[in-house]
Amino acid sequence: MALKAKKIFGQHFLKNNDICKRITNNIDIKECDNILEIGPGEGALTKYLIQKTNNLKVIEIDNDASDLLKKKFSDLYIISGDFLKYNLSQIRWKKYTIVGNFPYNISTQILFKILDNKNSVSQVIGMFQKEVAERICSSPKSKKYGIPSVLIQAFFDCEILFDVKREDFMPVPNVDSTVIKLRRNQKININCDYNKFVQVVKAGFSQRRKKLKNALKNFTKLDDNKLKPIISKRAEELSVSQFIQLTNMLFPNKK
Repeated sequence: MALKAKKIFGQHFLKNNDICKRITNNIDIKECDNILEIGPGEGALTKYLIQKTNNLKVIEIDNDASDLLKKKFSDLYIISGDFLKYNLSQIRWKKYTIVGNFPYNISTQILFKILDNKNSVSQVIGMFQKEVAERICSSPKSKKYGIPSVLIQAFFDCEILFDVKREDFMPVPNVDSTVIKLRRNQKININCDYNKFVQVVKAGFSQRRKKLKNALKNFTKLDDNKLKPIISKRAEELSVSQFIQLTNMLFPNKK
């Protein structure tokens, strides 16, 4: 029995078994053998994840897909619900790996949910729209370097693994896809107020063509001489550590 892809859920089912194997083979099971799969659909990845670990849970928003998964995998732990609304503390794992062929229309929201739970997520192996994947993994001074790049790279080491052809999905999407790996770095915190850090990063990139002294003009302390070397640059020129430094200079008592 095959599922009919539902546009409301942004479903594009992965059909290439070799791609599924490559995704699962990139999981560092020694680092963490608790795996949460987001949006398993027909179970293309699930059948290989089951071979990888005994500690697999999946979360699926589509009730028809959940019913199909129950028939295919009788012992599978299935959470029926919306990942974006689900309280991940209910998983009751201290650390876990997130895997998935993520719906393109909510992939950025999935990333920010992962960021909210960053101290529990040891690694992420996920399928993204190619453009989004490149933004996440891009370096400073790149046109693709932006808000997701800085916020994700503050806590995760990012790596592009491989591209996936459109023809490997059903229905065929209108965009190219890329699998990336995020590995949690050693930072428990980033030595600055995280909410202020996010505020500074978003404000800096809100006018990415302008220098930071203009993009951040609503912030106080911009007349501080110590800030001049940094705010004379554009946001895309700053590394993650420089954004942290800038946040601490703008909000010195907010660590």
